[in-house]
This record gives sequence, structure tokens and C-alpha cells, in this order.
Amino acid sequence: MNTLQAIILAIVEGLTEYLPISSTAHMGFTAALMGMPESEFLKMFQVSIQFGAILSIVVLYWKKFFDFKNFNFYIKLACAVIPALILGKLFDDKIEAVLGNQLAISGMLVFGGVILLFVDKWFKHPRIDNEKEISIKTAVTIGFWQCLAMMPGTSRSAASIIGGMTQGLTRKAAAEFSFFLAVPTMLAVTVYSVFVKTWGEETANPMKGYEMIIQDQEHITLFILGNVIAFIVALVAVKTFISVLTKYGFKFWGWYRIIIGIILLIYFGNTPAPKAKTEENNIETTMIQHK
Repeated sequence: MNTLQAIILAIVEGLTEYLPISSTAHMGFTAALMGMPESEFLKMFQVSIQFGAILSIVVLYWKKFFDFKNFNFYIKLACAVIPALILGKLFDDKIEAVLGNQLAISGMLVFGGVILLFVDKWFKHPRIDNEKEISIKTAVTIGFWQCLAMMPGTSRSAASIIGGMTQGLTRKAAAEFSFFLAVPTMLAVTVYSVFVKTWGEETANPMKGYEMIIQDQEHITLFILGNVIAFIVALVAVKTFISVLTKYGFKFWGWYRIIIGIILLIYFGNTPAPKAKTEENNIETTMIQHK
């Protein structure tokens, strides 16, 4: 991965993380369109730069996150994130296996887009317009909805916003609670991917995320640059999304997903996938062992 590729991926992450269009899908498509072969560092980078996007929410809603008198807010987030932590750990390997399947992810884009076309019609009578009106039970329910996004291409934002609307939240309230819930969820994912998870366990050189980052100065630079750019871009994207969602609803995002998904299904259906670096490393290791 070179600097330009890292910058482009970070821009895509910042633009799409909080939109109901799947940042994972868009970063995967972008990497594939740039001809980037799969590698453990690339996969770790795509997860770890979510940290920059997390900080954008904390900055934009700093009064909410640092209102220590509203302790119930922290309890609701803690309870809501539990389903994702448990199921994410249980299905980590299966999720990673799908990350390189662009056809499956493209299909989920289309399917999710169709759902978004009807969301505004399904939930016409919201009754909750403020985070303080959300009960712990409702927060946990939204947390389970968020788990649907473990299938790459679904969109964590779309799943949790729709989950909120099923519980009577307005579009704006559902979107904002989705943003709040993203902070502990993605922070946990980022910490796990950088400090806990061992990447490339089936290769000759498995490493923790932080070991890949500090492996050389270039990786350190790319990691820092990616998070800074994701942070800046996400600041703008979140404000724009709230405005568009409140005014126009989900239909625009639904058609966007359907059109992009169909285009990508056609493209990836006729394009051979680039060979992963991990596969090349395994082949080279086998050849060495046989010499």
C-alpha cells in the first residue's frame, strides 16, 4: 500500500462510515478497483482507521459524551454494545472470510438498498425524538439490530438506524443514537484488531496489528495519516448526512446502494480477483520447504 492508496481508503472510510451504505463494502471495492492485492496489513488498516471516524463523533457530540451527570447515557451504550462484542468474537473468522468476497458484498448492497426504499413507509409514526427517552431495553434491542451488520455490505449504520426506527425513534434520533453506539462498538473493534487479534495465523509470519504498524516507518505514517484523514472527512459527512436524512429520508441511499451494487456485481462477476499476498507467501514458504 502506498501513500495515495492509504489517503483514498481513508477518505472513503470517513465518507461512508456513518452513512447507510457500508464503509466495509466501499473500502473493499475501492481497494479492489485500485488493484490492491489482499494482505493482512490492508485488512487491519481498513479496520483500524475507524478510530479516526470514532473521534469525529466524540468531537461533534462532545457535550453528550462528557455530560457526566447523565450517567444513564453511558449505561445505555454499555448495554447496547454487548451483543456486538459477544457475537463479533464468536463469528470473527467467518466475517473475515467474507471480506474478500466482493460478489457477496455487492449482493448485500443491493438487498439492503431495496430495504431502504421502504423504510420510510414502514415507520411513519415515531414517538421518540430524544436520546433521554430511549430505555435500556430499547438500547439493547438496537444493539442486536446492529449485529446484522456483521455481514459485510449490510452497513452498521443502516442496521442500527432501522433498528432504532422499529422502536419508535424518529429518523434523526435513530441516526444520532446509531452514531453514539458506533463509538464503543468501533473502539472495541479497533482495539481488538490492533492489540488482540493475530493476523495471518495461517501464514509463515503471523503478527498482532500493532506489530504490523510499528514494523517500519512507512506503516506508522500510513496508520497515522489514515486516521487523521478519516477523522476530518467524517466530521463533514456526519453533518451532511443528518441534514439529508432528516429532509429526504432513506430512498436516496436505497437507490444509491442498488445502482452501485448492480454495477459492482457486473464488474466483479467479470473480473478475476487479485491473488492475495498471504497465498503468495504460503506458496513461497512451501517451495522453500521442498528445496
